[in-house]
Amino acid sequence: MSEEPREYDREFTTPLEYRVRRRIGYSHNHSEVTRFVVQMEYRLDREWVEIGRFDHDPESDHGHDVTDEGVHLDVYRDGEKIQAEEVFPPMPASDALTFAEEHLNEHAERYINRFETWHGIRNR
Repeated sequence: MSEEPREYDREFTTPLEYRVRRRIGYSHNHSEVTRFVVQMEYRLDREWVEIGRFDHDPESDHGHDVTDEGVHLDVYRDGEKIQAEEVFPPMPASDALTFAEEHLNEHAERYINRFETWHGIRNR
């Protein structure tokens, strides 16, 4: 099931295509991004479920630190995280936020097609 971005300074959702949206939440201290989530979601059985997620939250037990670990996409199938892929080198959080948005936009079709194949979705 979709996790809501939690307590971010800014949060917004952008439709990408029918039944697909991108959700972004980020917090900052002055001009420095301190944590973020950039997530692609699919409307499936009246619920929004993750397709893939980039995140940066070094203070969380389950978060990632893109400045240390690099940037990667968590991939979801049947509501569960199944793998991390597309690993990129460490970078500042503000650059990683921009990168994550651009990456999901550029590769949306591939991720959507894979998700629909996994879930037996036809004729969108």
